[in-house]
Amino acid sequence: MGVLLHFFTYKKNILHVEDVPISELAEIYGTPIYIYSYKTLIRHYKAYDDSFKYHPHLICFALKANTNRALLTVFAKEGAGADVVSGGELYRALMAGISPKKIVYAGVGKTAVEIEYAIRQGILMFNVESEQELAEIDRIAGICNMKAPIALRVNPDIDPMTHPYISTGLKKNKFGIPYETAIESYKFAASLKNIEIIGIHKHIGSQIVNLAPFMDAFNRLLHLVDMLKEDGISIKYLDIGGGLGIQYLDEIPPHPTELAKEFKPLLQDRDLIIILEPGRTMVGNAGVLITKVLYIKNGYDRDFIIVDAGMNDLARPAMYGAYHHIMPVAKKKNRQEVFADIVGPICESGDFLGKERQIPEVKQGEFVAVMSAGAYGYTMSSNYNSRPRPAEVLVNGSEHFLIRQRETYEDLVKGEMVPEFLKG
Repeated sequence: MGVLLHFFTYKKNILHVEDVPISELAEIYGTPIYIYSYKTLIRHYKAYDDSFKYHPHLICFALKANTNRALLTVFAKEGAGADVVSGGELYRALMAGISPKKIVYAGVGKTAVEIEYAIRQGILMFNVESEQELAEIDRIAGICNMKAPIALRVNPDIDPMTHPYISTGLKKNKFGIPYETAIESYKFAASLKNIEIIGIHKHIGSQIVNLAPFMDAFNRLLHLVDMLKEDGISIKYLDIGGGLGIQYLDEIPPHPTELAKEFKPLLQDRDLIIILEPGRTMVGNAGVLITKVLYIKNGYDRDFIIVDAGMNDLARPAMYGAYHHIMPVAKKKNRQEVFADIVGPICESGDFLGKERQIPEVKQGEFVAVMSAGAYGYTMSSNYNSRPRPAEVLVNGSEHFLIRQRETYEDLVKGEMVPEFLKG
């Protein structure tokens, strides 16, 4: 279970990130604030890389989980690639020093501008989601006088047994090409003169804690690889996507070594390079959101702990009903437990970080840690209610570094223009 371990621990009753007291960081940088542990990021990357060392592989970090350039640079220096789903994510990956030859590009709605950008940058491959997209990539590659390397994202119709909003491998989902028509789609791709077929791709969902659906989908892909070979279409890259879960509450997710062990006998004697696209497992437990208690309000059947972080800072609880463990930064003796909702300042009833919790009683002005917030935290944040987004800090041992400045009110109106007729 090593991949789930992190470097957030209580020392002398104060929550620390590695060797730094979180209370100290909150005082220096203010709240709300995202804090990341460098050692945890490294540990989680190596958990994947070491687990698959028996076979040629590439770890492509899924940028949608966290796009901060400092974190991407951590992974780039370890040799990681990137899984991107937009031109902006591609730009960020390149800025962080990730080689374009280690970048795969997925997503159902790639625009012409994004496709041309990716082709000219020389990415490893597009994970193509429809035949119309395939034709568009062929057209643009022709204009560029280049060949576009592609894999088809195949929808294996496997239930990942996760939240429906983060399930992506069922027939009813918008992602990928139906398994039943994949061979025909590959033949269509082979007929296009500006397309080079090099891979096959699947991704069935996120926060998966059971290996069975992962293995079912993997076996279906291997069957397709064999069928394609019979038709004269050879596959070099087998992209198995991401999706392994982390522990938020009482889940017991598999370690990458368990996944690698299941794959090993199936990969013997196969001349395939495996691509993995972990996101949440790389950064989820490597980050926390620290927030300050503004007020305590006694409600009808519960207390409301009102904090300065809201659904605009961390959308997952409001969006998915997701659980994040919440605890005081300072551990104190004789704290009473209270039944409470931990809520933010946003003018929405859905603005909460935790509902109906038995939580140690906290006082006005105390700092509270929202755990496992490194994935889909800042990347899903917004300026709703005209709230500036938080700062981000990276800790390495006893050192801490500001890796994103807190937004200002001026940042909120940057780029806005008032027409001349409204002036004066």
